[in-house]
Order: sequence, then C-alpha cells, then structure tokens
Amino acid sequence: MSQSTCTILLGGELSLTERLRQAVDGSRFIAADGGMRHAPALGITPELWVGDFDSTPADLEGAFPDVPKQPYPAAKAATDGEIAVSEAIARGARRLILAGALGGERSDHALQHLLSAVGLAEEGFDLLLTSGKEEAVPLLAGTIELDLPKGSLFSVLGFSDLIGLCIDNARYPLADFHLPFGSSRTISNVAEGKVRFSLASGRAIVLARPYDLSGV
Repeated sequence: MSQSTCTILLGGELSLTERLRQAVDGSRFIAADGGMRHAPALGITPELWVGDFDSTPADLEGAFPDVPKQPYPAAKAATDGEIAVSEAIARGARRLILAGALGGERSDHALQHLLSAVGLAEEGFDLLLTSGKEEAVPLLAGTIELDLPKGSLFSVLGFSDLIGLCIDNARYPLADFHLPFGSSRTISNVAEGKVRFSLASGRAIVLARPYDLSGV
C-alpha cells in the first residue's frame, strides 16, 4: 500500500477483524480525539493527533507522548474527524480509510461520515469506511467492485434518485434500474462473491457486512 493512503482513527466502534488489518496494512495514521483508543489495539502509532480532546480518556493522553497533538477549541466549525481528514489530504493522502466511522453512540457522527465520504468521492478521493465488521464505500456514476464472501449481506443506500443502477453477481441482481430516493428496494441483498456495481447518475453508499453470512 502506498503512502498516499491514510487511515483516520475515529471514535466509533472498531473490531479487529482480518479484513480491517489487511485494509490498513502499510497505511499512515491520524487520530481524531478519542479515536486514539484504537491505536494500541492496532499496534500502531499515529503521526498526528487532532481534536478538542473532550472524548479522550485521561489515561490515554499520556500513552502517546511522542505523537504531535494539534488541539482545537470545543466551539469549532468542523468535527474532529473532518479536521483529521483535512490534515490527511494536506499531507498527500488520496485514499482515506475512516476506521471507527460506523456504529457507536453517535448516530449523527456516523451519518455525517457517510455523507462526507460521498462528497470526498466526488472530489476524486478513494474512500473506505469501516468498523471492522461493516464496510461502506461511495457509489457514484461509474463502476466499482467489492470482493465480498459468498453469502454475506450488503445494501445500497441512495442519497438521491439512482439512475441506471446495475448490480451483478448478487442473489438479487439489477440491470439499468431506477431507484427512487428513499426506496428500500436495495436493502439486504446477498453477495455471490465479488459484486459489481455500476451507476449512470446519482449518489449512494454500498454498506456491506462481510462477516454476516446469514444469507447463505
């Protein structure tokens, strides 16, 4: 993995699965506030630690004395995660892995991570959001492939009308489909292996559960 990949450690849940370890292998790391708690479990030392530090446990603050800290006031116009992403981009990152972006106690933050990922994808960045057990990637006009275990679950969440949606190598394939905004038609599909998605126009997120084989 090239040094253009940066993993942002966020405050949501993170399970140390094999897929997560493979995804972040060779990556650079930046921690956002309490997301630093994932660093010991991953066995890594981030190159930067940013945030207002209102969700950082006291015992964690002294655990990484050599990591440069970039403090911000609590009354700021961006989340700690957004600040960390901006720092990663300023340092040359083109692929961003948002670890701890899904789940957790703050559903508002999790939703914002998904929306931000779509916006960043529109700017040409490559995004993966992960909790270890769940993974999400933006789907815009074009084609992407996800290497998923046979029988694992995935959904396509449209953030707009989706025009010309195609899903191949899934239990419920679609071809040139128009998905109205707000429709649940593309929730809970089942992968038959590597799944191919293509879209003519629209904005969406593919949310996958690679370790949930309940579709087998």
